[in-house]
Amino acid sequence: MKEITTEELKKFNGKNGNPVYIAHGEAVFDVTESKLWKEGLHMRRHNSGADLTAEITAAPHGTEVLGRYPQVAVLRKKETAPRPLPELLTRLLRRFPLLRRHPHPMTVHFPIAFMFSAPLFTLLYLATGIESFEGTARNCLGAGLIFTPLAMATGYYTWWLNYEARPLRPVTIKQRLSLVLLALGAIVFSWRLTTPDILTAFGPASALYLFFLCALLPLVMAIGWFGGTLTFPVGKE
Repeated sequence: MKEITTEELKKFNGKNGNPVYIAHGEAVFDVTESKLWKEGLHMRRHNSGADLTAEITAAPHGTEVLGRYPQVAVLRKKETAPRPLPELLTRLLRRFPLLRRHPHPMTVHFPIAFMFSAPLFTLLYLATGIESFEGTARNCLGAGLIFTPLAMATGYYTWWLNYEARPLRPVTIKQRLSLVLLALGAIVFSWRLTTPDILTAFGPASALYLFFLCALLPLVMAIGWFGGTLTFPVGKE
């Protein structure tokens, strides 16, 4: 069976009449006949002409689906020394495979939801005068401060484990914005605790407090956006 390099594999992307190839491990499969790989794109996120070993491992289906398609080549990869993992971590990942891919996606939703909810409940309070909305906003902000460091820690873990801590623009932006989010959230939460009636008699201080609180919204959306580009590359749609 012929061998092809990763550079040669890129040509088989379903464009300009080329067939659709994907690689898993060292095997290269022709999935041109699959309706799920129309125009070389699968589920609007996985691009053909590439080594999809990691993506297929993390997919909801197993590798048995590849048996439906012919293997047409063997992928010849550049030999690089594998990065050794600590023995304890290796055993842990072998026993709990979800720790390789899922800790960050699981934890990141909490700070996003809480930090997003705090300004919204505050605006509801200002619009309705219902004090329980303001209390809910305070609680959401506090919960967001608890979960943000956890999400950041799992993010660094995933970046190190799956991307070998390589410099990636979306990751760098997420890291910096997360620090800003954490700092701003801490300032607003501390302000709210020390001045519980900050919004009762609305004045210049109240407006500044509300401005800082609402600034959490674009920060959260930007962090979510750049995180999403790692999973759903916009330029590839």
